[in-house]
Amino acid sequence: MKDTLLPQPFPCTECQAGVMRPRYLTYFTWLNDELITVPNFPAWVCDVCGRREYDQRAISWLTMLLNPNTGRPTDSRQRPRPSTQKQDTPPSAPK
Repeated sequence: MKDTLLPQPFPCTECQAGVMRPRYLTYFTWLNDELITVPNFPAWVCDVCGRREYDQRAISWLTMLLNPNTGRPTDSRQRPRPSTQKQDTPPSAPK
């Protein structure tokens, strides 16, 4: 019996001769001036030309994790902004 939950290989769109198969490899990306490496990252790799296509769901998940706002509470209410206008001050007394 064939398990339909496993990812199925598909033809390579680059070389047209190979087959893209699921593999886990190290993903590299830059975050500002830092090189981030993620081991065991899911990807599709061609068995002939070596083309790599990274799993889009995993890329979305990683993007969310690397977002600087991740983990911060979201507040749907508007907070009052401090006034930027100068308050009227009484003129200083002459010296």
